[in-house]
Amino acid sequence: MITNVLVANRGEIARRVFATARRMGLSTTAVFSDPDAGAPHAAEADAALRLPGDTPAETYLRAERLVQAARAAGADAVHPGYGFLSENAAFAQAVSDAGLTWVGPPVKAIESMGSKVEAKALMADAGVPVLAELDPSSVAESDLPVLIKASAGGGGRGMRVVRDLAELPGQIEAARREAESAFGDPTVFCERYLETGRHIEVQVLADRHGTVWALGERECSIQRRHQKVVEEAPSPLVERTPGMRERLFEAARLAASAIGYEGAGTVEFLADERGEFFFLEMNTRLQVEHPVTENTTGLDLVRLQLQIADGHALPAEPPASRGHSIEVRLYAEDPAQDWRPQSGTLRRIEIPGAAAEFAALDSPGIRLDSGVTDGDAVSIHYDPMLAKVISRGDTREEAARLLAASLSRAKIHGLVTNRDLLVRVLRHPAFLAGDTDTAFFDRHGLGALARPLATDDAVALSAVAAAMAAAAENRRTAGVLGGLPSGWRNLPSTPQTKTYTCGDREIEVSYLAKRTGAEIADHPGLVVVEATPSRVVLDVPGEHGALRRSFDVARYGEHVHVDSPLGPVALVRTPRFTDPAERVSEGSLLAPMPGKVIRLAAAPGEAVTAGQPLLWLEAMKMEHTVAAPTDGVLAELNVTAGQQVEVGTVLAVVDSPDTEEKA
Repeated sequence: MITNVLVANRGEIARRVFATARRMGLSTTAVFSDPDAGAPHAAEADAALRLPGDTPAETYLRAERLVQAARAAGADAVHPGYGFLSENAAFAQAVSDAGLTWVGPPVKAIESMGSKVEAKALMADAGVPVLAELDPSSVAESDLPVLIKASAGGGGRGMRVVRDLAELPGQIEAARREAESAFGDPTVFCERYLETGRHIEVQVLADRHGTVWALGERECSIQRRHQKVVEEAPSPLVERTPGMRERLFEAARLAASAIGYEGAGTVEFLADERGEFFFLEMNTRLQVEHPVTENTTGLDLVRLQLQIADGHALPAEPPASRGHSIEVRLYAEDPAQDWRPQSGTLRRIEIPGAAAEFAALDSPGIRLDSGVTDGDAVSIHYDPMLAKVISRGDTREEAARLLAASLSRAKIHGLVTNRDLLVRVLRHPAFLAGDTDTAFFDRHGLGALARPLATDDAVALSAVAAAMAAAAENRRTAGVLGGLPSGWRNLPSTPQTKTYTCGDREIEVSYLAKRTGAEIADHPGLVVVEATPSRVVLDVPGEHGALRRSFDVARYGEHVHVDSPLGPVALVRTPRFTDPAERVSEGSLLAPMPGKVIRLAAAPGEAVTAGQPLLWLEAMKMEHTVAAPTDGVLAELNVTAGQQVEVGTVLAVVDSPDTEEKA
């Protein structure tokens, strides 16, 4: 019997497995890379072993090190989580050869589905509808557009859409590099790309005694870079299409039975609006989005994985589903800047109203599955997902409303995230109508969906709150006359001024302290009701009288976060004097994130055009293009291939005709 489980993974999924293991009375063992030495998953386990190194290739992708760690800790079972080696048949075999219990399907089942090329042929033979696979070397103009996919993995790594045949060779090479970095296998293939479609998947569970459950379907159509962002159960499309659920479940059971499957797995399909569907792949592991199935069935899928691995039998029939559940992935990334991943210190993460953590919800509410806590560092080496925030409602509308409200009130400080985008998606009329597909962001405009929740007026009021909180802090720490308001004089005096930036906008707050309170320039009638270093209350004048608004203020050096029902606002206090050393030349291209320069595409002195790639950075297992901002000449190239750079590093300088005229 399993007594001690090692999770060969990190972050949120490691914490998720540990939570169930503790509820089952099992001991837990973690592994951690050097960047993860202080991570929550390492601290929460009964024992934790270091995997020396920084990158996945040095740590979480080293099967022999993981097996050695399990033996050293006395673990008798290995749970792979998702990603990394979770679908690697050689790793599963190594675990079994070491005399340990593999918490997953048989090695042969992993091998059958491990190659997406072979998996499609196997599914076609089993009677499951499939999309034809294309050999990259034989793709013709008539086949376009095509989707390049990594044979050994998923999660958007190694995936590219190609609409121009001339771009195919370069995109295949880029996909192979990403696949090698993420999964240790550079094999890729092509298939016909459907511009719009519905991503529908079925959760399956199977035991070694012949019982196969189709536990419920999920819809995961809203995606960015072929990676899911919003997932829900049940699917709106399936709910309104007669007979589709039965056909989906039958296809999923056929797929699992065809390979002698055991444990938890997911059969993924691409569907159209008529309810026709095609097999995409089978993930022979637990899915990131498994909480929505847990919320709608009341089951603990990790518990069932461990029980099946221990030889237990499933009941003949799965429980019926109830209610609706929606999950969003909260990422440290900037959707408005081409989904640019962020790294650095997460100062604070607080999701209000979370009634459960790593456990199914029995009634309407919010569940939080997170891999980070306040003060954690978000590394450049791993996926930038911070947390999964999951709602459960009696109806789909209730689940969407609860989740949007909780996210809008969340306090997330220190990093740019996709939170505002998620809230706008959940409140969008098309989403509420169930009109979602893989082209959702393109159809409704990423710019509109990614814009901040806070309006310009809300930003201005938040800046006032920041200034009043700073003034209160100044008086609290004042050596003398600390009880008087900041800037107060017993003679006529000039206003006090504080300047902030919010994105590319500069906001100046000018106020004059009087006996009756602070008078705010440019805000006639605004009354400061209360001001402490962390909370400010304002009476905001309006057509029908003053409306009282409360603002929570948190400062981290020059960075100020203001949270209110009007929307979160991140401000930077502008220093009175600028350090000349911090200035950069016009036309400078700065590193948008820490990463490694993997390729150069131009040399100093060459003429370049706007949008032309100059170099590529690798960060968070993805390649990011750095392009020329304008037509001109590449005057400087300050990096070499293989060089590691920090955020803000001057990578190159492009001299444009405008620059030369100014000079």
